[in-house]
Amino acid sequence: MTATLQETFDGLRDSGKKALIPYLMSGFPTTARFAELVAMVHEAGADALEIGIPFTDPLADGPVIQAAGQTALEQGVTLTRTMAQLRELKETVPEIPWIVMSYWNPISAFGWNKFARTCSRSGVTGWIIPDRDLDEGLDMAVAARMQPIDTIPLVAPTTPAARMKEVLAGASGFVYLVSVTGVTGARRGSFLDLDRYAQRVRRYTKLPRCVGFGISNGEQAAAAAQHTEGVIVGSALLQPFLNQPYRNARRESEKRLVDIRRGLDRSR
Repeated sequence: MTATLQETFDGLRDSGKKALIPYLMSGFPTTARFAELVAMVHEAGADALEIGIPFTDPLADGPVIQAAGQTALEQGVTLTRTMAQLRELKETVPEIPWIVMSYWNPISAFGWNKFARTCSRSGVTGWIIPDRDLDEGLDMAVAARMQPIDTIPLVAPTTPAARMKEVLAGASGFVYLVSVTGVTGARRGSFLDLDRYAQRVRRYTKLPRCVGFGISNGEQAAAAAQHTEGVIVGSALLQPFLNQPYRNARRESEKRLVDIRRGLDRSR
């Protein structure tokens, strides 16, 4: 049976570990190879998995994830096909929570209640909607409670206190700390004052905090884990598939993921 995010983070806390949450794009580099990558990140020590659903207007995605999404779209990957494949894959990797990342318009068109039911049947326990409308989010909130599905909020270094309090109200699972003021993408060097940033978030919620948008190696992951409960890594894992043969890219992606896992484990 699939663990919930709360169960996962409770177990990590009890064992003194930090969460590794890889990001994969549905249908990238192909539908069949996406399935192989799901198995790969699971074997490499992922504690949960974020799955992007390709969309034509991905406002929060950087160039690597945009390119991955475009490749998937060109192969006919849709929200419906993604959920159907996840339902099949969940039989092979049932232990860790899956989180889908999509946007408001395609899910609204699909129907929030229908989407929540589909998520539940597909083994998805949480969703991230970066452009969710706080003023018009009742349908989403009701659908999430009915299944239940964790609603994972994003906050940024520039989020004002009043807005942060509003964003975190009703949130569950964990809080996604955007590390920079910008889009996704691997970055070199250290981040902003993550200690102060994480402490500011902690004033408004007791949920675990995971930092993303730029984690690309074990050193960065270890530094981030000193102040948060986990990291999310996406662009660094997908980038090799844009310019290398599949086998080489998979080897490089797995190497990066193992390095990040080791970095997190050093941070205990």
